[in-house]
Amino acid sequence: MPDIEGLLVRWESAGVLDAASAGRIREWEVEQKKPAGLRWQVLVALILGAILLACGVALFVSAHWDEMGPGGRLAIVLAMVAVFHAGGALASERFRHLSTVLHAVGTLSTGAAIALVGQIFNIEEHWPAAVLMWAIAATAGWVCLRDQAQEVLSLLLFPAWMLSEMAYYTERHIGQDAYIGRFLVVWGILYVTFFIGSRQQLVRWILFTAGAIASLVGVIFMQTGWQSWGGDYGFFSLRIRVWSWIAMAALPLLIGVFKGRRGLIPPVAAIALSIALPWSQRIWNDYFTSPDGVRHAYTHTEPNLAAYVLVAAFTVLLTWWGVRMASRALVNLGMVGFAIVVGWFYFSSLYDKLGRSLGLICLGILFLLGGWMLEKMRRRLIAGMGPRQKEAL
Repeated sequence: MPDIEGLLVRWESAGVLDAASAGRIREWEVEQKKPAGLRWQVLVALILGAILLACGVALFVSAHWDEMGPGGRLAIVLAMVAVFHAGGALASERFRHLSTVLHAVGTLSTGAAIALVGQIFNIEEHWPAAVLMWAIAATAGWVCLRDQAQEVLSLLLFPAWMLSEMAYYTERHIGQDAYIGRFLVVWGILYVTFFIGSRQQLVRWILFTAGAIASLVGVIFMQTGWQSWGGDYGFFSLRIRVWSWIAMAALPLLIGVFKGRRGLIPPVAAIALSIALPWSQRIWNDYFTSPDGVRHAYTHTEPNLAAYVLVAAFTVLLTWWGVRMASRALVNLGMVGFAIVVGWFYFSSLYDKLGRSLGLICLGILFLLGGWMLEKMRRRLIAGMGPRQKEAL
């Protein structure tokens, strides 16, 4: 109200508005007034407090772990989870944000508790199953509490479980890195694009950040996808490949269906990229004879020109999709991705051929001229979105 009161008075004095119209505007603005949100200082304090609290508990448990018997260990593990959730329940009425933080720490502690219980009782090891149990616990928290922290943990842990199973069954097989990279890229792009425009800011930004990082790591993994070493077991079975494609392609497409065509285009493009990129390589073999006379073969790969073109084209598509969806964050991500691809190509294919001094000169020109052009293009695209913009980075 203080922001427009002076304008209303001036418009009334000029005869643009009558007193009745100005009064209706004031009444409408008062009705729209919302309580002040959480200040950033309090938010930072809550996040840091949660991290320090979790670290302190972990250090205390690890310091006294060897001194306790199985019963004491089980008791402290269960108490660790119960105390945090009980504290969250007690704080729910007076300080909802503190309650959310305590419940989140409790769910994080559940993952540690599952691993520790398995260690205490020497349960047969299949570590991806522990991730699945953790994901189920987070989902139960989401169903019961309906808060964004539990939702984020659930949406991160279930893909983590599928990735863990894939890594477990493809360990030391040729192509493991390619399949892991494909999974990270497809799920990363799904999370980057699926929650655009969501009113749940915590969910949107954490999953956007996680998806962007996963996509970058996935591209890196796919560049070494077919390397092999002397102790590898060859390619994994057809059954594992089928289940891997269900996890990294069919499920993201099924989730994308909930948003119609807008939810399908980015994952379909990511799947196409993940199929082609591991094959855009120059592959060669090295041979080594060990002292016992056994000859070992090592397969090496490095990206060819098609790899750079494919990733650059995908970043352009990501930028275009950001403009289409009026998302500044997606436009910025696409621009940053394109700049990374240009730098990757320069260092991989040109820098060593130019010499040190000329290479640094060209690198400086590339940073200055390329950065200016990309920034100019980014501002033009964002300005073209106008009032449709949904979020900013």
